[in-house]
Amino acid sequence: MLATGLVQEVCALYPSLARVRPALAELGASFVPMQVSADTVLFSENAACQGFPLVLEGEIKVSRHSDDGRSLELYRVGPGELCLVSSACLFRSQPLSALGRTTRATRFLLITPELFNHWLETPEFRNDVLGLFAERMADLTALVDAVAFQKLDRRLATALLGRGQQLRLTHQALADELGTVREIITRLLRRFEREGWVALAREQITIVNSVALRALATAPS
Repeated sequence: MLATGLVQEVCALYPSLARVRPALAELGASFVPMQVSADTVLFSENAACQGFPLVLEGEIKVSRHSDDGRSLELYRVGPGELCLVSSACLFRSQPLSALGRTTRATRFLLITPELFNHWLETPEFRNDVLGLFAERMADLTALVDAVAFQKLDRRLATALLGRGQQLRLTHQALADELGTVREIITRLLRRFEREGWVALAREQITIVNSVALRALATAPS
């Protein structure tokens, strides 16, 4: 049986699991959280789904990748949140459509496909999963709008704002977030630097003129 403390932790993050059958407390003692370090690939595009992750600590970034090396972040899964790609894969018994990689040290439970399907018979859990589809669809629609209809310089300005004055991140990380290549991000950041909006250093971006960045980010199309 699962330890009482672990059952309480999981149910605090995922309240609908308090009613599933088989109950969490009935699961074998071998069903224990997995602990992985940052930058660990948990699942890959076109691979078979090994299970459904329940994040207890940390974060999983889910993204799509192209043959030419570009990537586009779809969403992130934190404690108490559910993974759309994993659930869609299990619903349709198809390969995974995206890659999941941890952004920091992460602790999670991996629910087997068989157990996931049993739990779907519980209305509360099924409603959580179906509600996830609605929420993620809204997020992905906004992402499609941003990619298709907003200029990249505006999207970059938006990505820089709201993170404080000193940003500790690489040009590649910004490229991954915005679904483009590092060279384009570097070119735009150097343009921003020439305008006096930012100052660039190794793996660091300093916001010098947030007013100008905000004006660009909110400029009409």
